[in-house]
Amino acid sequence: MQLIIYCLVYPIILLISKLPWRLFYLFSTCIYALVYYIIRYRRKTVIENLTLVFPEKSKKEIQHISKSFYKHMCDMFLEMTKSLSISREELIKRYKVVNLDEFHEFEKKNKSIITLMGHYGSFEWSNAVDLVSLNPCVGIYKQIENKYFDRLAHRIRGRFNSRLIPSHKVARQIIKDKQEGTVCGYGMISDQSPKIGNAKYWTDFMGVKVPIFLGGEFLAQRLDVIVLYLHVEKVKRGHYEVRFIPISENSKEEEKYYIIKKYLELLEKQIHQEPQYYLWTHKRWKHRNAQIPEGAIVD
Repeated sequence: MQLIIYCLVYPIILLISKLPWRLFYLFSTCIYALVYYIIRYRRKTVIENLTLVFPEKSKKEIQHISKSFYKHMCDMFLEMTKSLSISREELIKRYKVVNLDEFHEFEKKNKSIITLMGHYGSFEWSNAVDLVSLNPCVGIYKQIENKYFDRLAHRIRGRFNSRLIPSHKVARQIIKDKQEGTVCGYGMISDQSPKIGNAKYWTDFMGVKVPIFLGGEFLAQRLDVIVLYLHVEKVKRGHYEVRFIPISENSKEEEKYYIIKKYLELLEKQIHQEPQYYLWTHKRWKHRNAQIPEGAIVD
């Protein structure tokens, strides 16, 4: 069944990826109308999330952010298909690192880098960083259940010789790289909601007390890597400017939870400035009313 689904969907994905940009975004607008008005994909979740974190905003403001978000979401996920056919030069131009020299200075310190990211802007094009970096960059991702689409994800990244590590193998692989003396840059999306059984640390995110995923900080402090934040700004449709913001150059010396709290602070600032570019369909606050496990730290 997985193969049948893949064989049916892949030609459509390939066709979409080859559309000229103007037609591509016209198609995205049509998909937005379908997803928002007809399928109504997770509209209740989006409104609940927005109302929860922006209690000061009116229903009209919430509705406006919601519609803008869906337009962006359709653009972003369709842009994933462009990775099948987009050229190296085009991707660099459309996902531009604006402080590249500063990033290179961090790379020259002979220490690996963990870049913490959020579900904000275009996280799917972040492999473009690998095209302009001095050291190899590695993407950490959640393995796709359909093994054929999982292979496709690897093939897409493989077009530009980027590595991918499944999230359940990330600690083992980064430790192995460290032992072998391999200096890399690792991109980690760190605003996921941990399973309640693993919810060892709770703090405020967008004004709501929730459990926080600590994997990025744990690895950074254990391996003493440089920690950066990837600030992504959508300039216009299909064009992003990204900036690396330092969180810590000596992560091993930082107080516990400093790294993750600084990361959340930077992400929150972006969300407040332009909320339509955050992934509001993501059930980030689902554990807010859950019983906090015994022994967990509440900050």
